Amino acid sequence: MSLEPAKQSTFITSPESLNELASKIKLWATDFGFAEAKVTGIDHTHHQENYDQWVKNGYQGTMSYLENHGDMRFKGDVLHPGTRRIISLRMHYLPQSVETVKRLKTTDKAYIARYALGRDYHKLIRKRLTQLAKKIQEHVGDHGYRAFVDSAPILERQVAEEAGMGWVGKNTLLLTPKAGSWFLLGEIFTNLPLPIDSPQIKKHCGSCTACLDLCPTDAFVEPWVLDARKCISYLTIEYDGSIPEDLRPKMGNRIFGCDDCQLVCPWTKYAKHTQEDDFQPRHNLDNADLTTLFLWNEAEFLKKTEGSPIRRTGYINWLRNIAIALGNAATSTEIVDALKQRQQHESDIVKEHVNWALKQHQP
Repeated sequence: MSLEPAKQSTFITSPESLNELASKIKLWATDFGFAEAKVTGIDHTHHQENYDQWVKNGYQGTMSYLENHGDMRFKGDVLHPGTRRIISLRMHYLPQSVETVKRLKTTDKAYIARYALGRDYHKLIRKRLTQLAKKIQEHVGDHGYRAFVDSAPILERQVAEEAGMGWVGKNTLLLTPKAGSWFLLGEIFTNLPLPIDSPQIKKHCGSCTACLDLCPTDAFVEPWVLDARKCISYLTIEYDGSIPEDLRPKMGNRIFGCDDCQLVCPWTKYAKHTQEDDFQPRHNLDNADLTTLFLWNEAEFLKKTEGSPIRRTGYINWLRNIAIALGNAATSTEIVDALKQRQQHESDIVKEHVNWALKQHQP
């Protein structure tokens, strides 16, 4: 929807009718596949000082879009004029069938962040958010909504925390005793003055530092502060160029994203599995050999990542990432032969990382 001022709903806004509507919205949300829906306000300027300091420190790396948009990030009615409330929602994405720790320990297999094994979550969740918003519209008339999923300058985790959905953990992810952190977030901005849910005040991480201590690349500067420049998710997805040599051995077989700070978190024992077919693995990506993926040509890459979040990294960075993983794998003739097939690749980035990987297999 366009960034036009939100229209006023014709709904009668008595406290009783708004309470009833909020309850219905939360029930409708589950009908559309969401695990939970909560409501919060639109002013999040109290997060701006910490955010600006994070950017000032350069922890965003090359993600320059995180430096832009000013007040839009902290004021919902600036991002979408007329907004009075934000409905925060979450959806489980972890397929029951996939391995996690076991796959990380199998060095000749690829590890892909579990949210990225199936269909692009942006498309699925945005569709469901729009369906829910239209359901509300059927009930109350035009409520000037706009739906977002990781697609606008929104502090999604902080918004969800203030809606009472959970707390932002030391690993900077939203945590809840109901499901750990294996879920994705989305928002509906609306002009309906719905009752606001109580915020999550306490952070239940306690003295635990597992996510900080066991991050493969030591990407956490301190609790709640991530230096994206050292994060494997950033390096394999967002970053273009040569990955620092000192970080390459620490990346293991992670070729797209990283789940380690979730896997070691005690709260993930409460994870709920997804019931969505679209989140199930495609093209055997949860069990694929590194050599198989490395030998995809660009046409195969584009075909097999159609409708997948993996497309974001691009073919060259895909080869770069897999070359590093092959360099970290146990030496075998198959791996060395696969690397040699890309040794004269037209991309200097690919050649650099292939040559590094081959050196790891020299006596």
